Amino acid sequence: MKADAKYRADGATTRRVPKALRARDRLLPIGRNYKLGVRLVSVTIVGLVFGLTMVMGTLWLSWALEGAAAAINDTGSLRVQSVRLGLTVNQPVIDPRPLEQQVRALNQTLDNLRRGDPQRPLRLPSGTAVQEQFERVATLWTDSLQTTLTMILNQPSRSVEASAAYLSVLPNFVREADRLVGLIEAENARDTAYLRASQLALIVLMLAGCVALIYLLYGWVIRPVEALRNGIARMTTGNFDVAVPVEGRDEFGELAAGFNDMAAQLKELYGNLEARVQQKTLLLAQRNRALSTLYEFAAYLSQPGELEDRCKGFLSRLIEHFGADGGTVRILDPRLNNLHLTVHQGLSPEFVQQEQCVHAGDCLCSEALQQGEVRLHDFRKLTPEFRYLCHQEGFNSIAIAQISNGGQTMGSYTLHFKTPHAFSTGDRRLFDSVGQHLGVAIENQRLLARTRELAIAEERNLVAQGLHDSIAQGLNFLKLQVQMLEDSLERDARDEVREVIQMIEAGLRESYDDVRELLMNFRTKLDEGELLDALNNSAERFRRQTGIGVSVDVDTRASGAPLPAEQQLQLLFIVQEALSNIRKHAHAQHVHITVENADDFKLSVTDDGCGFNVSESQARKETHVGLKIMHERAARLGARLTVDSTPGLGTRIALHLEQTARATA
Repeated sequence: MKADAKYRADGATTRRVPKALRARDRLLPIGRNYKLGVRLVSVTIVGLVFGLTMVMGTLWLSWALEGAAAAINDTGSLRVQSVRLGLTVNQPVIDPRPLEQQVRALNQTLDNLRRGDPQRPLRLPSGTAVQEQFERVATLWTDSLQTTLTMILNQPSRSVEASAAYLSVLPNFVREADRLVGLIEAENARDTAYLRASQLALIVLMLAGCVALIYLLYGWVIRPVEALRNGIARMTTGNFDVAVPVEGRDEFGELAAGFNDMAAQLKELYGNLEARVQQKTLLLAQRNRALSTLYEFAAYLSQPGELEDRCKGFLSRLIEHFGADGGTVRILDPRLNNLHLTVHQGLSPEFVQQEQCVHAGDCLCSEALQQGEVRLHDFRKLTPEFRYLCHQEGFNSIAIAQISNGGQTMGSYTLHFKTPHAFSTGDRRLFDSVGQHLGVAIENQRLLARTRELAIAEERNLVAQGLHDSIAQGLNFLKLQVQMLEDSLERDARDEVREVIQMIEAGLRESYDDVRELLMNFRTKLDEGELLDALNNSAERFRRQTGIGVSVDVDTRASGAPLPAEQQLQLLFIVQEALSNIRKHAHAQHVHITVENADDFKLSVTDDGCGFNVSESQARKETHVGLKIMHERAARLGARLTVDSTPGLGTRIALHLEQTARATA
């Protein structure tokens, strides 16, 4: 785009426009270099001041006219009052009191005319002729008429002479008062003409102001808005070469400059749009490829399998993705701080033999462990005297990253390149991220191994307790019987020998039954939803072996979800252990098993055997191994196991698994 704008030092933008536009711009109203708000406020203030001045002038003229009208009335009343006084003094007998009142009234009228009264309003025109005439009237009254009236009031004997003097001066006073009224009326007529002229001038000026305001608004607002609208309309058609004239430094000038800059930028953007789209598409494809690769690594490493197999698959996928020629995965031994070569690819047997176990500080692989970031090495930049074993293998560069999980360093992995590979920022991020997934997989394998070891240890403990409670006690009983047999043989007591042999046979049968029961219990395996069938099978087997009646009662109204196989198996073991205790100790005739699988899971085993005193057994700290095993299994489930027993009334073992503790199948 050609440069069609230049920027002044003050930041305003001016555009080169055609001559026709410049000629038209000369017709614009002045003031476009000032802000629009300043101009509008200035015009408003000027119009307001002018209007107030005109209104105040007309108000003053109307007030003056109203005051002059009141002055005409009062001046006319002077004639009436003076004539009334002439009638009063022309009477044969003069009453002084009305005369005094009439004199005071006339003096008050003159005083009102002289001072004026804004409240009425009353105002004598300020013209020189009016004021001089008023003084003549006032002087004529004071020096002539009022003097004769005072003589009548003070010297009754001269009243006839004073009355004649008053009547002789009265016509002159009336003429002077009439002349004063005429002068006031002339002044009033002139003010009325002024008022009408000012009103006409106000109308003319209002019309001129409206025209001027329309002209200013057209130049200040309408024309710039119309230019911007036309520019936007042309831009919507795809014409980004549009430029509106910048006619000043006001808001619309700034808008016009901004519009022109926007048009230039849009033209540049649209011109490079295809290239930008291709660039963004390529970047998006790279990111999607990285995410897809990261997802594949995560999905692969989350699968079950041996650690070495996971590491081999991890390394082969990593080599394939980055196009490497070889690679290694090393696991850290934190006790000795050694790196053990776990898996490798693309390396010679000699290299593998020498690098099987190295100290963490003796090779380049330890840099990623110490610094916790991806490290890249180009062997071509090294001096010929110093060569690493990787370089001697024919590799020119390597990339190293750390295997970690939760801040714990587990090892490192390395890619070897015969041709140096350029790592972008996304490659570095991906190369580092897969190591964290490998660390999670390694940690999961270790946790799984520990979990298996713990489960095996717990089961061994339960087996040992079961053996102690059954086989060990039976063998101890047989040992005592053998000792009694030896004693009976020494004494040649044949009856005792036969009796002891019968006891040994009974003990062997019981021990055989215990072993068979233990084998059956520990070989038991359940799938989801098989608990009730397993309980019925255990009850039927118990009935065949012991002859004791067993009933299984399941609450069919409950609608709880099935328990997972692990929890069902623990519940079955608890029931089997309870049945084993009943067989050995209870001497019962009947056993009742109840199951309720609602929001909470409840199970109980009740017998009608001999029972025992629970509180006394606890006080003596007697603990049956079978009860202890059941309590441990219930604790493993997160359930509560209670034992209620009364001597002679049987025993009830109840298990309660709350909804918050039960797992989902």
